[in-house]
Amino acid sequence: MNDLAGKVALVTGASRGVGAAVAEALAAEGAVVACAARATAEAPQRTPGTIDETVARISEAGGRALAVPADLSDPDDVRAMVETTVGELGRLDVLVNNAAVTFVGDLDLPRKRHELVMAINLTAPLVACQAAVPHLRAVGGGRILNVSSVAALLPVPGLMAYGISKIGLEHLTVDLARQLQSDGIAVNCFRIDIPVASEGFVANTPGMDRSSWEPCEVAAEGIAWMLRQPIAYSGRRESMLALREREGIMATRAEHPIDHGPPITELFDGLAADTETFFRDPHHGEAGG
Repeated sequence: MNDLAGKVALVTGASRGVGAAVAEALAAEGAVVACAARATAEAPQRTPGTIDETVARISEAGGRALAVPADLSDPDDVRAMVETTVGELGRLDVLVNNAAVTFVGDLDLPRKRHELVMAINLTAPLVACQAAVPHLRAVGGGRILNVSSVAALLPVPGLMAYGISKIGLEHLTVDLARQLQSDGIAVNCFRIDIPVASEGFVANTPGMDRSSWEPCEVAAEGIAWMLRQPIAYSGRRESMLALREREGIMATRAEHPIDHGPPITELFDGLAADTETFFRDPHHGEAGG
């Protein structure tokens, strides 16, 4: 398996939730981690968490990390995020595209909000990959990991734009894996299909029973596992639930674990039930970073 010790990893959406947990997990394995997001100590967002807090936790645990403020809706900022990481830390070995936002709405979602979802969830990962690949090639190869959602495969009421962005991200994954295999760059996708109690998900689901939800560290364990695999492990769109069952990792830490049933691995086909959404929009969709 790949050894992450001494590698430089860039994680987006690292101010909170799964991104912060991934940054801390990679640092615990010896990686130097660039933590990117908008939320900083000087400019916090409405959802709790900042990249400075993530960096502080990594430092307190004996690791090394760098806070990289970035507005992922701005392609120039995305490119600058990559260049800052390499300029400050000397190289780049791993890119984790985790940051995402969602707004609640379907066909009625204002186009401005739809475009912001696409900009952060799909365009930013593409631009980050374009900027990162020359640096990954320069060190002889590396790894790109995109974080997706079960909403990519299911028509979840209220999350149409989010789902469109995530299925696009999964397609980007397999396309880049094809293109970059000769460079020794593995590209994979981790699809969260078990409820995970990230700050954004919690904020958008007020009043729900979360006793069966997993902490973010469980998802981070699966992502770290994928990043340790050999370069030939590429083009994979892994279901969190299926990966747990197949590899015996990510043991539940939920207060009241439940049987989630078989994992969904293919895009839904047919007429889905038209039900009310249980998502709400208290922070104008601020779900990541």
